[in-house]
Amino acid sequence: MIEVYNERISNARKEIKNHTRKSNFYSILRLLTIAAGFIAIYQSIQFEKIWLTEITFLLIVILFAWLVKMQSKHVHIKNFHSDLEKINQNEIDCIQKGKNIYPNGSDFIDNGHFYTSDLDIFGEVSLYNLLNRCATKQGNKKLSDWLSSPYKRNKIIERQKAVHELSENMDWRQNFQAKLLFANHSEPDSVKKILLYLKNETTEVSKFLSLYTKFIPLIFVITLGISIFYNQFFILVIVLAIINLFIIQSFESKIDKTETLIGKAGKLLAQFSDAFHLIENKNWESDLNKNLAAKLSDASQKGFFKRLKELSVLISRMELRSGILIGFLLNVSSVWVVRQYIAIEKWKKSNLKVVEAAFNVLTEFEALLSLANLKVNNLNWVFPEISEDENYTLIATQIGHPLISGNQRVVNDFDLENALKIDIVTGSNMAGKSTFLRTLGINSVLALSGSVVCATKMKITPMLIFSYMRIKDSLNENTSTFKAELDRLKLLLDKLSEDSKIYFLIDEMLRGTNSVDKYRGSKAIIEKLIHQKAVGMVATHDLQIAHMEKDHPDYIRNFHFDIEIIKGEMLFDYKLRGGECKTFNASVLLQNLGIHVKNNPQ
Repeated sequence: MIEVYNERISNARKEIKNHTRKSNFYSILRLLTIAAGFIAIYQSIQFEKIWLTEITFLLIVILFAWLVKMQSKHVHIKNFHSDLEKINQNEIDCIQKGKNIYPNGSDFIDNGHFYTSDLDIFGEVSLYNLLNRCATKQGNKKLSDWLSSPYKRNKIIERQKAVHELSENMDWRQNFQAKLLFANHSEPDSVKKILLYLKNETTEVSKFLSLYTKFIPLIFVITLGISIFYNQFFILVIVLAIINLFIIQSFESKIDKTETLIGKAGKLLAQFSDAFHLIENKNWESDLNKNLAAKLSDASQKGFFKRLKELSVLISRMELRSGILIGFLLNVSSVWVVRQYIAIEKWKKSNLKVVEAAFNVLTEFEALLSLANLKVNNLNWVFPEISEDENYTLIATQIGHPLISGNQRVVNDFDLENALKIDIVTGSNMAGKSTFLRTLGINSVLALSGSVVCATKMKITPMLIFSYMRIKDSLNENTSTFKAELDRLKLLLDKLSEDSKIYFLIDEMLRGTNSVDKYRGSKAIIEKLIHQKAVGMVATHDLQIAHMEKDHPDYIRNFHFDIEIIKGEMLFDYKLRGGECKTFNASVLLQNLGIHVKNNPQ
């Protein structure tokens, strides 16, 4: 993929160079047009024909406007390819350095959540940092929601198909990303700002005024035409003009406010319009993508892109009032600015809900794109099978931790099929127990969000992951480690009592107490979990916990991570094995510090 991204960067740079050259060319032509224009106007004046000077001036203005338009077009295309270069460079940086220009989700860190803190879902080195390609704040929130709670089986499968379709459309994905890159890290929140503008209180206009503004242009033109033949009608023309100016004056403050607010909203909406156009113009195959795109059209099949164009036209028309001559003529003849004001208020009223719904579609595509991008960057990762088993299923082949680079990642197999089991994992310090628990947990989060997983095969039932790992004391809350552990256990037991399907991951429970109470308490907790038919995995250094398999052979299974000690040096293979651990390394580690541990006399 790095070769693909480098090739795209190279192509983007060629386009940037090409359109920079064209933009500069039109810029030079503009200067030449101005210079030539002065000469042409001067020469036309020599002929002492006003019409010739007027035509010359008009042609120069038209030519200059066309050159400005062409230059702006090439600047816009150049900026687009510049953004394409940035997003492709970002993919390389993400793969090689773990750096991402998109937010890492630090705003969503919640130490009290069921699993996000323990499993590194949000933060600087996190799953979210690996995944996120959302530029809008709403897209970031959408993706965080997907990673913070499991979904129903049908929803997950539907999302998998949408992600798969997006993963096969790299050009569309990158064009969509480039069109939205302007919104990345934007302050304040541009989408929220648009909705606030549109929600600004609208003014009800009387039916009489609506009819008046609708027919006054025709009435004014007819009256003006008649006045050419009958001079007395010119007085009526003056009266109509005064009435029109009076109406405009009475609406002046409202018009100014609307022009300010809707002008800003319109400009922001215009920036998003290309992204909406991409969604609408794509022939989607997956049901989710198809349904999302359909939400951008109403019953008359008027696309949201067309709605935005309508608003853009209304804003442009209102801006005509700033022209000294044209604005004055339009206002006295047709109360022009009031007509546009009424039209904009109607647009706001009829499109507010449509705009909100459209941005929901946009942000969902951002989140789907983030999941699709993960698949593209990891072609050997797979979509898991979402099981309908009555009990718990979590089967994985060659499963590894997605945040560990491929050349360092150690993979394992795990098998829990339609069963109720508590697995005890023992092993030495640094042997891989905690990492394996997090590997199962973080891949389950990916699986239940609709993403690919870091494995060659996986099958899982929809369930809530619950972790008990990084339990810490809190000086601010006057909470000891032991109290924090009890609070976490209570939360787990409360969730289990709700009949939720929960898979727990516990790493060394009751660390905040003495060894005797630790064993007794841990044993009692596991027996309580068995009684409640709970399912999960417990990592521990305490071999006595592993002996519980004798008392509950049908419910408890033992696994371990082993080490090999050769000439006082520890070798880790980080491979999961069946049974309890027999080799420990604490004494070796202490000896390396010059502390010699005596053998147990027994």
